Amino acid sequence: MTLRAAFDAWLFRLTGPEPGRIVLGQRRVFLLPTRAGMAFGLALAPMLLASVNYNLSLGYLITFLLGGLGIVAILHGFRNLVGLAILPGKAEPVFAGSQAAFGLILANDRDQPRPALDARLQEGSAVVLDLGGNEQKSVCLMRHAPHRGWLRPGRVRLETRYPLGLIRAWSYVEPDMRCLVYPRPETDPPPLPLGGREGAAGARSGEGVEDFLGLRPYRPPDSPRRIAWKSLSGGGELLAKQFSGTEDAVPWLDWRMLPPGLDQEAKLSRLAAWLVQARRLGLPCGLSLPGFERPPAADDGHFLACLRALAEYGAPEG
Repeated sequence: MTLRAAFDAWLFRLTGPEPGRIVLGQRRVFLLPTRAGMAFGLALAPMLLASVNYNLSLGYLITFLLGGLGIVAILHGFRNLVGLAILPGKAEPVFAGSQAAFGLILANDRDQPRPALDARLQEGSAVVLDLGGNEQKSVCLMRHAPHRGWLRPGRVRLETRYPLGLIRAWSYVEPDMRCLVYPRPETDPPPLPLGGREGAAGARSGEGVEDFLGLRPYRPPDSPRRIAWKSLSGGGELLAKQFSGTEDAVPWLDWRMLPPGLDQEAKLSRLAAWLVQARRLGLPCGLSLPGFERPPAADDGHFLACLRALAEYGAPEG
């Protein structure tokens, strides 16, 4: 940990991800004047000096009235954040290179509203909202997901400049939440390896060769020899012949069958692209990684479990 990080952790009382509900206490809210606030304070000084030199009663009145407004602004800005509750929300998985969305729930447990709240990540745009009395709202904070694995949002800054924009009250929280980032699919992968696993029964480019069952819609992985060319006469639909008699040849996405020249991330990227392609075509497929194997299936749970295995393979725990 760097000296700056250690100082920030001590100053903002951050000791890592905070589980559960987070409530901003008085010692976690900080105040500083904005540029407008500093200009406002500097303007009061010559006004007070002129009032003292010339004994101007109206000058005293205006100076102390404006000074009192500044003090009230400090109080209301501080109260606008103190007691605010933050709860972690959902973070749906994404592919590497896209934007991860982290959900947060801001809850106001008092009767008075909390206007002009600003929430943002260190690397993201701000979300501005108003909270009514005894109200809670969900916000979505975006962060770029450059690499696969588990991604945490990091520190979230909550800020307000209510009511006059003279004082900035802010606090940092670090909710205990994370987002699963899948490998980025290869842009132009090779065709799906139908029946490409060693020891798989059945033909390597079709669905069996013994008994003719009928015709079905053509799928891009099908061999040209399976195309029913007669179905094209008269402008018919492109169909493929379907056979039975041996075990179907399904895509087996096997780590061991990938070219040895690819590095780890390139292999995971290709497997992810094949998974997405098989899912789009409605094909069952199996996945085999060192230490992980899942038999062929085509349901949503199978697809998500395989993508998660690719995301977590060799990646540190987030």
